[in-house]
Amino acid sequence: MLLKTNNLKSINKLKQTFICCLTLLTVNFISAQEIIEEKVEKEVKKVDTVKAKNARKVDGVAAVVGDYIVLDSDIDKTYLQLKAQGVNTDQIQPCEVFGKLLEDKLYAHHAIQDSIVVSDAEIRRSVEYQIQQFLQQTNGSMEKLLEFYKKEDEQSFRDEMFEINKANQLATRMQQQIVEEVEITPEEVRAFFNKIPEEDRPTFGTELKVAQIIAEPKVSEEAEQKTIDRLEKFKADIVENGSSFRSKAVLYSEDQGSASRGGKYTLNRKRPQMVKEFRQVAFALQEGEVSDPFKTEFGYHIVTLEKIRGQEYDVAHILLSPKVSSEAVKEAKERLEKVRQKIVDGEISFANAAREVSDEEETRNDGGQLINPTTQDYNFELTRMDPELYSQIQNLKEEEVSLVLKEEDRTGKVKFKLLRVTDRVDEHKADYARDYLKIKQLALEEKKIKAIEKWQEEKILDTYIKISGARRDCDFSGNWLKK
Repeated sequence: MLLKTNNLKSINKLKQTFICCLTLLTVNFISAQEIIEEKVEKEVKKVDTVKAKNARKVDGVAAVVGDYIVLDSDIDKTYLQLKAQGVNTDQIQPCEVFGKLLEDKLYAHHAIQDSIVVSDAEIRRSVEYQIQQFLQQTNGSMEKLLEFYKKEDEQSFRDEMFEINKANQLATRMQQQIVEEVEITPEEVRAFFNKIPEEDRPTFGTELKVAQIIAEPKVSEEAEQKTIDRLEKFKADIVENGSSFRSKAVLYSEDQGSASRGGKYTLNRKRPQMVKEFRQVAFALQEGEVSDPFKTEFGYHIVTLEKIRGQEYDVAHILLSPKVSSEAVKEAKERLEKVRQKIVDGEISFANAAREVSDEEETRNDGGQLINPTTQDYNFELTRMDPELYSQIQNLKEEEVSLVLKEEDRTGKVKFKLLRVTDRVDEHKADYARDYLKIKQLALEEKKIKAIEKWQEEKILDTYIKISGARRDCDFSGNWLKK
């Protein structure tokens, strides 16, 4: 729950709870919990405020929040779902789960009041993705999946998941809107740090700075032209002979995320999802038009625009990647082995070698230094490092150069790399100068939480809320009982 704090120990606890709350939201988002029986859902899910005030108690209704209800079964099943997801629930009390559900319904209710729009197409895509994930656990058997979730047919399962996803997406968007303009100044960061007693300042774990040099096998012009020619034949067959674009995508597209649904994506002009080159081509098409082959970092595509719905564009695409020859793979490895030997012999520094020969644009100009995607600095906390990266550098001494390492992504694309630990900072108490970015993030999180607290306090008073029975005995952090 959201609690007020006076020191960093409390802030850290609060931060963990905030993450836990997001976890609860995510679990609700991806789980197919049975929220409301169809009959009850039709009668009470969208409750008119006046009717709710005069309604007789409905068995199993734990709370009414605006236009939404929370059932006792929602609490029990969310709790069970957390356990099923491997979350340690020893420190999560049922009242905390109940309080989080109340918050979610409050967000969703006011998202509707504030005219926050969630695209049905976007929700359907989420549902489809979730079902595919579920099916992986039942070896592709929809029958077993329906049996597990006690649903009579696939459509009722999809409908229920749609409603769950939509409510939770509304809640998420409302939270984002509350904090989207919250910013923190350097003065506020300093004040936040200075108010923490020295003995309560956090300890940051051992951190490493890591640099890498990448060598990617080169694709021949012949292989690229062969890929383009193949896509052009697909286009001709579709345009001239009426072949199905979707069928070709299912059969031939190498985009594993979309091939099973015929290459379909829905793009939104206001929320870019695909790479720039893809968006530029897709948004320039007319409905029914098929593009010429074009290149992105993922390979070559053709895309068709199926329908325009306001800001949303329903498109489908076929992705093919040029094949790399075994000779090119061998050349890339040997090229990097020669670079490594020059570094070891002292003929060139690791940083200069990265600037001169690395095939990775993102790190090349920084001498190969990796940027932590979470903190946006060069430091990687050892206990939170990506397991694969950790396994590659765990035995490296500072300034030692790794052997040439081979990596292969899920599409089969191969690359080689050298790694080096360029700096190591052992576990230490927070230092304002050294750890400014981490302290800034903590300060910003505290400010966002306070903004959410303030919003909740105001909206709870403005919203019809009824807590039933024994649930009123919960020790809420928010004023849900309006005392």
